[in-house]
Amino acid sequence: MEKRKLSFWQIWNMSFGFLGIQMGFALQNSNVSRIFQTLGANIDDIPILWVAAPLTGLIIQPIIGYFSDRTWTKLGRRKPYFLAGAILASAALFVMPNSPFLWFAAGMLWIMDASINVSMEPFRAFVGDNLPEKQRTMGFAMQSFFIGIGAYFASKLPLIFTHLGVQNTAPLGIIPDSVKYSFYFGGIAFIITVLWTVITSKEYSPEELDAFEKHKEASFIKEEHSADWFASNAKSHLTKGISFLIVSVLFSLVIYQFDLKKDLYVLSLGLIGLGGLAMLVSGLMQKTNNTENGFVTIMNDFQFMPKIMKQLAWVQFFSWFALFSMWIYTTLAVTQHIYGTTDTTSEAYNTGANQVGEMFANYNLIAAIASFLLPLLAKYTSRKFTHFAALVCGGLGLISVYFIKEPTTFTMEWLPMIGVGIAWASILSIPYAMLSGSLPSNKMGYYMGVFNFFIVIPQLVAASILGFLVSKFFNNEPIYALLIGGASMILAGIIALTINDESKIIINE
Repeated sequence: MEKRKLSFWQIWNMSFGFLGIQMGFALQNSNVSRIFQTLGANIDDIPILWVAAPLTGLIIQPIIGYFSDRTWTKLGRRKPYFLAGAILASAALFVMPNSPFLWFAAGMLWIMDASINVSMEPFRAFVGDNLPEKQRTMGFAMQSFFIGIGAYFASKLPLIFTHLGVQNTAPLGIIPDSVKYSFYFGGIAFIITVLWTVITSKEYSPEELDAFEKHKEASFIKEEHSADWFASNAKSHLTKGISFLIVSVLFSLVIYQFDLKKDLYVLSLGLIGLGGLAMLVSGLMQKTNNTENGFVTIMNDFQFMPKIMKQLAWVQFFSWFALFSMWIYTTLAVTQHIYGTTDTTSEAYNTGANQVGEMFANYNLIAAIASFLLPLLAKYTSRKFTHFAALVCGGLGLISVYFIKEPTTFTMEWLPMIGVGIAWASILSIPYAMLSGSLPSNKMGYYMGVFNFFIVIPQLVAASILGFLVSKFFNNEPIYALLIGGASMILAGIIALTINDESKIIINE
């Protein structure tokens, strides 16, 4: 029994919801730093305010993936999750630009990003569930296309509304109407596009997916572990958990003793400390034979993830570290380094901020085009070489912003973003195409969620240390965060060449 080959329009429909999801994500990425700064945030406080977004993804995505693997309703397996997320995210998009205070905006970012994550993760697993191996490259490319188109349009929305006569400036502490209307439009688009996918797409039942799994030449065998195995694994988790907690405490003491930036506590307590605590709890549960629960399953599956997932981890780490530095600091870098202002009420600042929206729109448009070209390059070279070349292009694009003297349409809005767009298209498709064939269907959602760890952890690290680096070593000049990001993306490309990816590249006819 094999999965049926879907038509172009069936793949289109099942991916269409990503158009709205990415519109919400792009509005968040291109405007939240602007909202924070308008509400009074200092430049070096911006990264810590962004912590909510990646931290939410770290927690939400594997949990949603774990439960969606075990869900079956009249609506389907994955669809209940991305529909619920769409409803919540749409509501958050209406509230976010009306935030009266900085702390309220930071809280809304947390809610909005959590809701977007609830929708986004099941969509990744949706491709693995519904498409045969030969069509998965096409499926992820289609998602990348909608991501690019959605983000392109969403990033341009403030400028579009400005051209339509909507006010692009506002009094001190007030979000301009051009930004508000953009978020309202994004909220409506989010729910409509996800509803389209829910209505027009079908899902295989759990029984059908099991049958497909058994049909594979090298099927995945469910591992049954003995009590002795769990006891041995418990010792490993307890040792690692205690070690992480010791490092967390020592690192936190160094931060306190030398009065370093409080952002670093996100790394010492939030990432290392919580990671150690999770390992410790998992170890204690397994030691007391409390092994039949979701938490232990999640921790053990993370420990024994597929080999290629481990190989991709470092590539993802440095890629997303670079992307997060871009999303946080491009508005601040352009307005200060190129336009020479930090006054959020000035025409120069808001002109620069709108131009950043154009930059973000353009790299997403490039990504939409490149998403269908990269598989062709991979076919005649390899996926890892294609990913290497794309990431190097992206790194050079970020670095080039430093050298812009005259912010013309071509020199700033297009030239740097060509490389970033190529990298973005590759980041959104090639790692998932490499990974999906190595995952069992009964854990597809969970492992797609775990794969998000290697997206979220670098963002938490970036939020922890970028503010410290920029203030300590670069005199609060945010342009240097983009240089760090560019170097990080090039390093990710070099590491990509070491991945052992021997799968045959198949281009969907």
